[in-house]
Amino acid sequence: MAALTEEQSLIKDQAKAWASEQAPVLKFREMRDSGVEEAFQSATWQDMIEMGWTGILVPEEFGGSDLGYLTFGVVLEELGRQLTASPLFASALVGTSAVLLGGNKEQQQDILPGVVDGSQILTLAVDETARHNPASLSTTAEKSADGFVINGTKQFVLEGMSATTFIVAANSGLYLVPADASGVARERLATVDSRGYANVTFNDVAVGPSARLAEGGDSLLEEVLNRAVAGIGAEMMGTAGQAFDMTLEYLKTREQFGRVIGSFQALGHRAAQLFTSMELSRSCAEAVLQALDANADNVSELASLSKARVGDFLHEMSNQLIQIHGGIGMTDEFDAGFYLKRARALEAQYGNQAYHRDRYARLLGF
Repeated sequence: MAALTEEQSLIKDQAKAWASEQAPVLKFREMRDSGVEEAFQSATWQDMIEMGWTGILVPEEFGGSDLGYLTFGVVLEELGRQLTASPLFASALVGTSAVLLGGNKEQQQDILPGVVDGSQILTLAVDETARHNPASLSTTAEKSADGFVINGTKQFVLEGMSATTFIVAANSGLYLVPADASGVARERLATVDSRGYANVTFNDVAVGPSARLAEGGDSLLEEVLNRAVAGIGAEMMGTAGQAFDMTLEYLKTREQFGRVIGSFQALGHRAAQLFTSMELSRSCAEAVLQALDANADNVSELASLSKARVGDFLHEMSNQLIQIHGGIGMTDEFDAGFYLKRARALEAQYGNQAYHRDRYARLLGF
């Protein structure tokens, strides 16, 4: 486990206490059953804003605290444990990263204070098919007399129904597109993890010349995706860690043949193997967050290593959560199914394990 500063430890404890008391899985169940279009509770989102989590990556000059990616990661991990739904990841990490990396001072001043106070919800619109393939984009942004005209369709856009600004990945860069711009149409998707995805169509959407995020150059999208993948790794660790804790508690309390089932050697060995895999995965997830804070030159490799390694563990752990609990694990009344469904969605976001194993190998020259 990474050595946290005193401030990071306090934020971790705050996030853990708040998530378990104010936004537990029970609240997620209530949100799912309510059918709210945004797929998160407004009170939950407002609490996060008031605690300052939306400004963790934002420089102080724009109203944030500039505490870095590892600090953001400890918050995401605790939220992942309780499956807490909100736009925090999409807006305050992914969207903010794009503006910080590619925006000029005027763009940053225009957008980032709104992210901090919650009046702006950003999201990255990148995928155009069911598979993550940022190297092949058909969305276009053609120059016009007044700026650019954007055409294309994006699928499975995170927080697509609640976003106020889309950061659209086109074949010529990233563009800021207001959600209420003429020609923007979004379609809510019903997904197994009950989150706020949408398909978004951009039909002759006209934006001004200041809409383009240009300072990051051709590598801007890759750099933004590295940060998105790093953040997902932290959330995945939380989801998998809670699944492990639920399973371990069941092994300690469920009795069969007059003994707790955790005393059976086969199940004890399985738990030990899962714990070992969890700690190895944690080292990968934390390594990329620390590399981002240190501006290391191997962030791309560590990002893919994290997504592949943590993804493998989350996949196995969510399966074991169901299997070890047996029949009750298959019921909607028990929370295990929520973790399985969320696991599958997280694995697919911004590239699954196979995608990132291949990317990792290519980055190393194999």
